[in-house]
Amino acid sequence: MSASAMVEVKSVRKSFGPLEVLRGIDLDVQAGEVTVVLGPSGSGKSTLLRTINHLEKVDSGWISVDGSLVGYRRSGDKLYELREREVLRQRTQIGFVFQNFNLFPHLTVLENVTEAPLSALKRPRDQVAATARRLLDRVGLADKADAYPKQLSGGQQQRVAIARALALEPKLLLFDEPTSALDPELVGEVLDVIKDLAHQGTTMIVVTHEIGFAREVADTVVFMDEGRIVERGTPAEVLDAPREERTRAFLSKVL
Repeated sequence: MSASAMVEVKSVRKSFGPLEVLRGIDLDVQAGEVTVVLGPSGSGKSTLLRTINHLEKVDSGWISVDGSLVGYRRSGDKLYELREREVLRQRTQIGFVFQNFNLFPHLTVLENVTEAPLSALKRPRDQVAATARRLLDRVGLADKADAYPKQLSGGQQQRVAIARALALEPKLLLFDEPTSALDPELVGEVLDVIKDLAHQGTTMIVVTHEIGFAREVADTVVFMDEGRIVERGTPAEVLDAPREERTRAFLSKVL
């Protein structure tokens, strides 16, 4: 494992039955960088994200975050899966924002943001609540602390989900198509929060179809198709002058 990369994905393969969804993925993400993953539906983008925090187990290969193997420990040449409790502890370092928000409907906005630090990190309630209110202010929702998710727009719910992910002070944030469930006029408010995080040096991997966002915010753009990384580079390289015909064909449909 190289000392410099915050995230290392090495030779990762994953199948669901006979369908091979990830076919030998290699990817490094440096600390403080934003990597945007593009590709058609079914290319393996979401599965890749889910392997990075061990929501999906890899069939072969390995993943590390900040120098620690995710989901496994190495003994000699063998990998042994960690206990669920140890995996959950690792996940507190890897924030995950889902496309469908996944907020607890019976909890208020504030309770949604404080729940994980209280239960997973056992932090003092006063300290957790103060942090949560600061994070809600950061995503522009300080006045919604006592509201319930059903009282919020989709864009507001997604911003709460981002605050909830940040409450654990993760080393890495994963976003799985964070705007795909939103009405078009709400997309901008969520992307603005993610852009703000990028400018503050948060390490992120973002799966999205928002090409303009990728061009503006990404340090690295990765194009995936059929379980493989077809092309990677800076936004200018991949989006404006792609080398691969498959990348050009995809961009011609979405630009």
